[in-house]
Amino acid sequence: MSALPEELWRRILEIGVQRRGFSYKDLCCLSISSRRLNRLSDEDFLWSHLLSSDFPPFFSPSSSSITSAHSSTCKSLYKLRYERDRDKKIAAHRRAVLRKESQVLERSMRLRDMETRLAEETNKMRATLAELSNLSNVRQASVALNVWQPEIIRGRQKQIVEQCVVPIESRFHVLQMELKLCKQQILGLEKAHIDEKRRLALVEEELQSMRYHPLRDQKPINGGEVEFNIKRKKLKKCKGREP
Repeated sequence: MSALPEELWRRILEIGVQRRGFSYKDLCCLSISSRRLNRLSDEDFLWSHLLSSDFPPFFSPSSSSITSAHSSTCKSLYKLRYERDRDKKIAAHRRAVLRKESQVLERSMRLRDMETRLAEETNKMRATLAELSNLSNVRQASVALNVWQPEIIRGRQKQIVEQCVVPIESRFHVLQMELKLCKQQILGLEKAHIDEKRRLALVEEELQSMRYHPLRDQKPINGGEVEFNIKRKKLKKCKGREP
């Protein structure tokens, strides 16, 4: 590397940047490899090309004159624009996470509302079944009374039944219709509950993937950094004991 002239290194870096082979990360990595590459990778024409290619709306001939007027290097301008663009992306990501969290909350509320309605319809169906069972027992008792009781008692029972606001047979048919309607409502709510639960699971999975960070979410194993520092100290002690 030291045998190559600076003109050749400069040409290599220029070709790499112009052909999009080198990015800002590559230039930063080269800048810490040696003093020569540190000096060559900081030249303005490299960062000027990266600035114009990575941020086209920002860089223009007028902005170039502004750059020379303020005595700012293209690298510092690239860093400034990169930080602004990064902050915008972070803010946009936070807004997307908030929107996804609101969707999770909304679907959770819908799910709880469906569960409440499902419980109400189930209780209504149970009450209807209990009333139907009672009316069925009354019908069976009425048939038995008509068969076994005397004529006077049957006449008295007929008067009592006629005094009722709703006849037993009509009430029995109404309850059967209510029971059928409750079953239909429960089937529809159960299907909607399953679909909404599936949608909620998908939204929660999307939210989890949006929140995931490979470094931040990585949990240290057996002490993590503490264990690494202990091993590093032991290694230094072993090197210090070597003759």
